[in-house]
Amino acid sequence: MTLQQALAFGLVGMTIAAFIWGRWRYDVIALVALVLGVAIGVVPAKAAFSGFANDVTVIIACALVVSAAFARSGIVEAALRPVLPRLTDARTQVPLFTAAVTVLSMVTKNVGALALMMPIALQVARRTGTSPSRLLMPMSFGALIGGTVTMVGTSPNILVSEVREQILGRPFGMYDYAPVGLGLTALGLVFLAFGYRLLPEQRVAAETLDAAIETAPYLTEVAVPPDWSLEKRTLRHLQTLGENEVTIMALVRDGQRRKAPHLNTRARPGDILLVEGDHEALDRMISRARLRLTRSDRPIAMDEPTEEVRVVEAVVSQDSLLIGRSAGQADLYGQHGVNLLAVSRAGYRTPAALTTMRLRSGDIVVVQGAERTLPGALKTLGLLPLAEREVRLGGVRRRVVPALILAAAMILVAAQAVPVAMAFFAAAVAMVVSGAIRMREAYSAFDGPVLVLIAALIPVSDAIRATGGADLIAQTLAFVFEGQAPILALGAIMAVAMAATPFLNNAATVLIVAPVGAALAKLLGLNPDPFLMAVAVGAACDFLTPVGHQCNTLVMAPGGYRFSDYPRLGAPLTLLVLLVGTPLIAAVWPLG
Repeated sequence: MTLQQALAFGLVGMTIAAFIWGRWRYDVIALVALVLGVAIGVVPAKAAFSGFANDVTVIIACALVVSAAFARSGIVEAALRPVLPRLTDARTQVPLFTAAVTVLSMVTKNVGALALMMPIALQVARRTGTSPSRLLMPMSFGALIGGTVTMVGTSPNILVSEVREQILGRPFGMYDYAPVGLGLTALGLVFLAFGYRLLPEQRVAAETLDAAIETAPYLTEVAVPPDWSLEKRTLRHLQTLGENEVTIMALVRDGQRRKAPHLNTRARPGDILLVEGDHEALDRMISRARLRLTRSDRPIAMDEPTEEVRVVEAVVSQDSLLIGRSAGQADLYGQHGVNLLAVSRAGYRTPAALTTMRLRSGDIVVVQGAERTLPGALKTLGLLPLAEREVRLGGVRRRVVPALILAAAMILVAAQAVPVAMAFFAAAVAMVVSGAIRMREAYSAFDGPVLVLIAALIPVSDAIRATGGADLIAQTLAFVFEGQAPILALGAIMAVAMAATPFLNNAATVLIVAPVGAALAKLLGLNPDPFLMAVAVGAACDFLTPVGHQCNTLVMAPGGYRFSDYPRLGAPLTLLVLLVGTPLIAAVWPLG
């Protein structure tokens, strides 16, 4: 072992130890490792930032933006709506939601697919009394295993393709993973449809920040547009579109106000409805019924065309200018350029019109304004913004455009017309230009810690290969497996990746183990492709801990899971993937 190899092994070993210890953030550890790598000479200074320009980082970032835009379209929710009433218990909910998130993970980033389906699943679970602890972990595991089907479904596939290009001069194609991934996905779906019973039936979910700042329901006004297409629908039907979580407080028709109107009343174009409910339920009803907020139709004056319109929650402070005055009296739009969209007042319900409702200290209001002038207006009016969270009240949803953009990107990649990175970069730009997602939302979609982790670890992990360290490890493994059946070496590489991922991070696992697998195949005189596939599958299938992958972390708090809950369902699934995946890879990608 040379000095450079020893330094490279020491650097990676210290990085792994820091990951396992968990004392610091993953991205901070990776950045420190990059600085140390340059300092000790195992990472060339000119290559220190190569990870930030790498196609892997670009693909993952763009896939996150595309996934976020696809989620905001509401197309999946609309597709599932006809079957949701039939999902009465865990026996029907687990297979459907797990299958849905699995299929979505084949075309978008798996964590994005899970984030898209979780609110719908939790809403159904709340309505039917199903424990989220029975539902969310199977969905997370489905997202992980579904991501193995295509290159963009999960980070390990993108990284393994990059390693293959470095070693063999050509990357894996978009759908090269599909034969193995589809087989394992079918196996996983069958297991999860029944295996969810291994999970605890009841767990108390941890409270989120959004739950901590929830207040009484919001009161807002909506208008039935003149060109409304649901002319024969009753108020009861409108409440159903809000999952019966919206109350219609009053109806204004032809200048006459009716308090607590009968639910069999048919809504007509020109009607104004005073509705109350949680902001998410209100958004569902307004979007599904194609209604319009009465106070949002007035255009917001913006200083520059590049500004965006923002919606903010704020508390009426004790010295606010609005205390004892209504929005109409204060002339919020004329004097301050903002629209009042909704009001929430704890412990008090009123059918008063939004413009005539006198505000009090402690009321929470939802206001709309230009991003540059809104902060000044809030300060002048004595409104204190709440902790930032997304509040959507009847915003425009482009259902078809995001699906068409995503489909176009997938087709172009399948036809090998453009590289994967360019296809998804163009798709992300098209999502913003088409209005499917705003630029501010696109920036929010970036998973900064993961992108920094990958970009910093690419040159650090490459130090093992560049110094010959990967070949040294491979020689040791080749000695162990020499004369043995090649499939044993293949299974061992997958097992190593599976064992490392729960404690490192799947990206770190691939960057370290993939070069070793390729070098081992070369020494044994075997095809490196099945070994790289084994690393991709092993690193993607992290079913044992909540920290190895964002999907598992995402469901931990809402599901109320403990660390020990993951192996209860994950250990049998891991064993199944190892026993079935190894011969499946060998069958699809010949070892010889």
